[in-house]
Amino acid sequence: MAIRTAPRIDAAPLAERFGAVRDLSVALVSRLSDADATAQSMDDASPAKWHLAHTSWFLETFILRDFVSGYRLYDERFPFLFNSYYEAEGQRHARNRRGMITRPALDEVLAYRAHVDAQVLAALPDLPAAAHELIALGCHHEEQHQELLLTDILHLMAQNPVEPAIWPAARKVPVEMPGRIGWIERTAGIVDIGHDGDDFAFDCEGPRHPALLSAHAIADRTVANGEWAAFIADGGYTEPRHWLSDGWAWVQREGITAPLYWEQRDGQWTRFGLDGRRAIDPAAPVTHVSFYEADAYASWAGARLPTEAEWEAAAAAYDAREGNFLDAAGPVEPRPSTGGPAFFGDVWEWTGSAYRPYPGFRAVEGAVGEYNGKFMSGQCVLRGGSCATPRGHARASYRNFFYPHQRWQFTGVRLAKDV
Repeated sequence: MAIRTAPRIDAAPLAERFGAVRDLSVALVSRLSDADATAQSMDDASPAKWHLAHTSWFLETFILRDFVSGYRLYDERFPFLFNSYYEAEGQRHARNRRGMITRPALDEVLAYRAHVDAQVLAALPDLPAAAHELIALGCHHEEQHQELLLTDILHLMAQNPVEPAIWPAARKVPVEMPGRIGWIERTAGIVDIGHDGDDFAFDCEGPRHPALLSAHAIADRTVANGEWAAFIADGGYTEPRHWLSDGWAWVQREGITAPLYWEQRDGQWTRFGLDGRRAIDPAAPVTHVSFYEADAYASWAGARLPTEAEWEAAAAAYDAREGNFLDAAGPVEPRPSTGGPAFFGDVWEWTGSAYRPYPGFRAVEGAVGEYNGKFMSGQCVLRGGSCATPRGHARASYRNFFYPHQRWQFTGVRLAKDV
């Protein structure tokens, strides 16, 4: 993970942003017990306590250790426990055993966070520009973990047979289904995609480069729950004709019959969320579907998934800060479309593009260069951000990536078609 900012960052607004980001992470776990924060529900997820400690380890390692003379680590054991996958930083605890870290306890991890926060803020005014850039990077890194923290908590609670609600929520008021999907057409031509400029971006978003588009149309909204229920009713999960071979094998092997967290109760589709189990909202965007499911639905609908170049070319005309994003701790979920094209927030949108480097991409030297480049194999690109993405974190050039079977994130579907 590398940043592309060149000028020195003003210390005062950076300190304010740092504090806001760090405070939000603590707020997200305020309703968890120590047991809630320790458990690990699957290999892809991490305990809430680990997220809190790892983001602090990142700052302690790359800011305090490397830039503050005489700084001593808070605890010599923490680098082994809370390093994620930075090979340059040495040995680390196995990812699939993070739930075994019963100690330090949650309150000890929060004390560690408070220590790191105080040390960073005290040192910040005298740090060089390179350290300021790394603090900005640490903020964006933590925002990624805030989204993971929420989705990992959701997955954990879904394994509990009593299906506890982390946050209470008001009764949902039903709204009408959105109208038929509209199509934004674009003629064939060359467009420039990728990040360019002095504002923050991860290294995998560049370099900016030309991409050739064929004539196509892209949907003006994402697929809704009610539309997905029609796919299920029409044999979407029981007939192989719309599925990729790997996807159909996954459906058969795992017994997949609906999006993750969906269950049919008393003849009605329900979903489990951070506010407990409720009836699905037919008008809200479908979420928690894999690439395999997204591709099968697109085939069933007589369409396809957009390429990431098609998606970015369309989304660039819209404000990336608008939409349903994470603003405060609470039971986030996708919301029904309110009219007009919407490319940001609600759900990460699967594209038909593989996660591969752009022409001219080079990973930066050092441990932080390990963040993106080494994962450019076997994964698919998603765009747009979700209801669990902190507001201001996403942009048109932002490339998220997951393996085609993964669906515990807030992932959804926007269709495209050839013209």
